[in-house]
Amino acid sequence: MENGPTDGSPLAVPVDRLQLGDHACMAFTDVEARWQVLTAYTRTGLAQAEKVLLILAPGDLDDDVVARMDGSSDHVKEAHDSGQLTIERNTSMYLPDGSFDTERQLETYVTERDRASSDGWSGIRVAADMSWALQPGVDSEEIVNYEASLGPLFADRRFVAICWYDQRLFREHVVAATRAVHPIQVMERLDAIDVTRTQDGSRIAGSAELSTRGDFVDALREALKQPDAREPFHFELDLTDLCFMEAHCAWQLISFAAALPERSKVTLRCGPLLELVLRGLGAATVPQLELSVAEDL
Repeated sequence: MENGPTDGSPLAVPVDRLQLGDHACMAFTDVEARWQVLTAYTRTGLAQAEKVLLILAPGDLDDDVVARMDGSSDHVKEAHDSGQLTIERNTSMYLPDGSFDTERQLETYVTERDRASSDGWSGIRVAADMSWALQPGVDSEEIVNYEASLGPLFADRRFVAICWYDQRLFREHVVAATRAVHPIQVMERLDAIDVTRTQDGSRIAGSAELSTRGDFVDALREALKQPDAREPFHFELDLTDLCFMEAHCAWQLISFAAALPERSKVTLRCGPLLELVLRGLGAATVPQLELSVAEDL
């Protein structure tokens, strides 16, 4: 996205927004929320005819993982049985001889990417538990350098990956360093929002639903607070990475815009589905609100 955070930090996006070519990091503390994100990520890849490779800790048994992700369906099990979904252990993937080698790992991923293409998949979707980096003999600086060197792997847009770090296990400075070298940061929860200042206004990503309604409304109120209530107000609000918005939140957005002084303008960037919601609730009748639709979402 062109209109990113002003502080240069990695772009925070909901997992639904990841696509081939993205190299993302996720730092978490809530294990159940992590599984929900991983499940959504996996199911999206399967639905998009991608090869999915999960690289998990030795204690995560295949049958348990598949059952957790399947819920009441058998789609994940069918994908695992067919080979579209593969589950590997992170120790054997990254430390096959007990040591880590950056060049060897890059070659491994290139091989997996090319094999997925030759097998007819649209790309390969990887999620890797990075707890292997805590093994004796693995240097944290080497891991940060490895993460920073992976750019060429994603350049041809056949590869997407999440590297996830358990903040309860890794030191704070290591998590911060690995986050900094990833272009994208995945939001830890499915039911969350992320608010950042941008060069032209504000960006809100995530999901505006019942559980996040208060935070979303507070973010809107803060974003649309003008220094002088009598003067026209111009602002850009980027909602292209907002995956869902309930009707109440949409109505609040329209109401805030309608309350601005005449000749004010809030340019709202959003996807086609959100545009339909806003127009259905009367956005077109508010002259202060201008919708700019990103058709490729």
